[in-house]
Amino acid sequence: MYSPTTDGFSIRGSDVRYSECPPTDDLSEVVHCFWELRAVATLPDDFHYHALPDACVNLLFNLVDPTIAGVTALHTQATTLNLGRAFHYAGIQFYPGAWQGDRSEIVDRYVGTPYLGTLPLVETCRRLVGLEFSDMVPVMAEQVRWCMMHGHARANPITACILSNLDAIRSVGDMAALVGLSTRQLQRTLQRLTGFAPHDLIKVLRVQESFRKHYLDLYADQAHFTHAFRQATGYTPGQYQKRFGV
Repeated sequence: MYSPTTDGFSIRGSDVRYSECPPTDDLSEVVHCFWELRAVATLPDDFHYHALPDACVNLLFNLVDPTIAGVTALHTQATTLNLGRAFHYAGIQFYPGAWQGDRSEIVDRYVGTPYLGTLPLVETCRRLVGLEFSDMVPVMAEQVRWCMMHGHARANPITACILSNLDAIRSVGDMAALVGLSTRQLQRTLQRLTGFAPHDLIKVLRVQESFRKHYLDLYADQAHFTHAFRQATGYTPGQYQKRFGV
């Protein structure tokens, strides 16, 4: 199954902790992971988080100020977020296509203001404050089940089929044939389910796959790979590896 790579961190080491936990079986078709990112001590410099496009939607919880939460996702380009020198976040990463909530709530930038939407994110955030990550996971799983019960998230057979067969997709036509739709139907369906046009979704998924496969398995040549990688991440592959160690 599709597994997005970890985003880029400007500071690594014992003072910054990132943890992930897979979902339980009943949520495994909807959630990729639960995660926590925190500074365990005040850092000497601001921490910059280089978020990569992955077609996923995250529910974000700020555990320093539990009134701050949100629904976040990037489109086709990375962005760098300055989290400062002290921070503590937790979140839920949904697979592409699994989030069916109000797409107008999704933001693609730093979330620094109180959440004013209708989801119970602030209530969940308050429950998470003070917990160890292992104890946060059941609370976040409850949030997912609430979202599923109220129609905000569900397993999606079309995107699940795409994510399970990425090796067979080289074009929009391949993707359409795989899920049994015309290219026009695929365009409308993916736009509604993910906010992506098929071509843009392929670009994002292919760059993500390049972190785990040789680029020639995904691109015609090195020039095409470098161009696509730079467009998505803001760096050449060599620059990205040197800066973030990924």
